[in-house]
Amino acid sequence: MKQPKVRGGPDGLYLFDRDTGINILFDEIEVPQSCWATAPRQVSIALTNVCDLHCPYCYAPKHLSKLGATRLAAWLDELDSNGTVGVGFGGGEPTLYPQLADICQYAAQRTGLAVSFTTHTHHLNTGLVQKLKENVHFLRVSMDGIGRTYETLRGKSFQAFIKQLNYVREIAPFGINFVVNAKTIHDLDNAVTIAHNEGAVEFLLLPEQPVLGKGGIDTKTMHTLQAWAFSYRGSQQISISDVHAEGFPICNPFSKESDLLAYAHIDADGVLRRSSYDLNGVPIGDGGVIEALQNLREQTGGQL
Repeated sequence: MKQPKVRGGPDGLYLFDRDTGINILFDEIEVPQSCWATAPRQVSIALTNVCDLHCPYCYAPKHLSKLGATRLAAWLDELDSNGTVGVGFGGGEPTLYPQLADICQYAAQRTGLAVSFTTHTHHLNTGLVQKLKENVHFLRVSMDGIGRTYETLRGKSFQAFIKQLNYVREIAPFGINFVVNAKTIHDLDNAVTIAHNEGAVEFLLLPEQPVLGKGGIDTKTMHTLQAWAFSYRGSQQISISDVHAEGFPICNPFSKESDLLAYAHIDADGVLRRSSYDLNGVPIGDGGVIEALQNLREQTGGQL
């Protein structure tokens, strides 16, 4: 087992072991600001905009773009050395990125980053699974609704999706990502049960975000979701996206580590953003991620 990742920040001294998933925050230790990590704790990276599904609430840009693997590897090194704990690859659909297995292997074997990616699962196969095993620490699986709801929104067989989870379980522990809107909210109880029965260790609620000002979860559905969250008494671990966490019963040990200290997103054009939904960003140039991060903080007035 490799040494755990050590990160200093405003909430204290944080240790994370990516192999076991053990997190320890020594919040009684006051870390001098000069010793705080300069990179975000978590970074998501869209490897490609390509996806073969056409979900109506998808926020990913529709122009074709993908990141070069050599450039990406340099960014991973930089993030690792500046305190990032975990990196999550997405898209588009990351399994359609030709170098997915290679970049996961690089991150897992050449850096101390915890490696995850988000997938609809339908392109996982035996060959790809063998390349990903031992190089991925966590998977996030998109399952918006069940049965007919899932099939209407995603255009794929729900039973085929359930079968694909056999591949997911071979790779790493996994969680379910569930977009919540007026069409999926009624499936929530059954979806959580299915997730638990299939071995998911987390169920992540993602209230639908508006895309270019359109769509998004409506007020009535949000209130229904809040009531559901407060009344839930099951054993499945439930989480919610940070952007909608207010008003929900959550536990956040990193209450002081916010904004760009907590999270940032790199899109498939190499633009650094505060989140995957943010329309503003800074292109990552020859100065690398940390220079772009500083420029973004100056533009947006972000923390540090």
